[in-house]
Amino acid sequence: MPAMPAVEPPTMRERYRAQVRDEVKQAALRQLAASGPAGLSVAAIGKQLGVSGPALYRYFASRDELLTELVIDAYHDLADALRAAAGPPAGMQPRARFEVLARAYRSWALAQPHRYRLLYGPPLPGYDPHAQRLVDASQAAMNQLLGILRELQDRTAPPPPQPLASQLTAWTRAHNPGIDPATALRAVLIWSRLHGLVSLEIAGNFASMGIDPDQVFETQLGTLTT
Repeated sequence: MPAMPAVEPPTMRERYRAQVRDEVKQAALRQLAASGPAGLSVAAIGKQLGVSGPALYRYFASRDELLTELVIDAYHDLADALRAAAGPPAGMQPRARFEVLARAYRSWALAQPHRYRLLYGPPLPGYDPHAQRLVDASQAAMNQLLGILRELQDRTAPPPPQPLASQLTAWTRAHNPGIDPATALRAVLIWSRLHGLVSLEIAGNFASMGIDPDQVFETQLGTLTT
């Protein structure tokens, strides 16, 4: 077998650039936590880091480019959390893996609500949240759910009606070939219900009603795949 070519280590300039980009993103995440996506300001980040706003444009060409990087990072982080929690360990049945995945999804959102809102909140005016890079990044988390549901496949479920069945087939063909339309629809409906629960919780709606969100979640969890 031929030897693999040696990988050149990053240069000092490349390391410095990566460090500055990371510092900018960390400052931006603090802004998101304080003010939400609408409060994201490159000028304010520059002031916080002790450099001019224009100087930061050497690292991110625009606020939207920075926002896109934050969104993609968040999607990857969420997918990693789901993969780590609900990967296929020996002896864990698909139903148990699904419950672990659902709890990991909720835990990630509760720990980082500003990042969760960045992914699933209303889009900012003038920003395209459906750009292909973002759509591709979002699929990694959904693929974790689709993989488990393929193992939990309900062969008695009727196929979705048209044109929904064709739309779901096109979606899975582009992102996760081999998933049938009924399983794809099941994933979309489960995700919609799970997202609704989590969104209401991080907005404080259950707390304002004086009810325990843990019990609400666990009660609903038992019905999510039915």
